[in-house]
Amino acid sequence: MAVYIVTYDLNRETSRPPILKDIKEYPWAKLSESSYAIETSETPSQVFNRLKEHIDDNDNLYVITLKRPYAGRGPKEVNDWLEPRLPY
Repeated sequence: MAVYIVTYDLNRETSRPPILKDIKEYPWAKLSESSYAIETSETPSQVFNRLKEHIDDNDNLYVITLKRPYAGRGPKEVNDWLEPRLPY
C-alpha cells in the first residue's frame, strides 16, 4: 500500500464536507486544515479522479506520494500513524 498526501484548497467552501467524506473513506491522518495523509492501493491518479468531482475550476487538489525520508513535526498520533506506513 502507498501513502499519499492529499491537499486541497476550496475557494467556495460549499464542497468541503463531501470531499472530507471521501478522504475519510481511506485510512487517514490529518496533517493540517486541508491536508491529509491517506493509505491506499490506488494510484495517485485514481485518488485524484475520485476526489476531483468535489472541486471546481478555481480550486486546487493535489495527490502526492509520501515516503521516506521525510521531516516534520506534528501531533504524536499523526507521527505514530505515519511511522509504520512509510517505506524506507
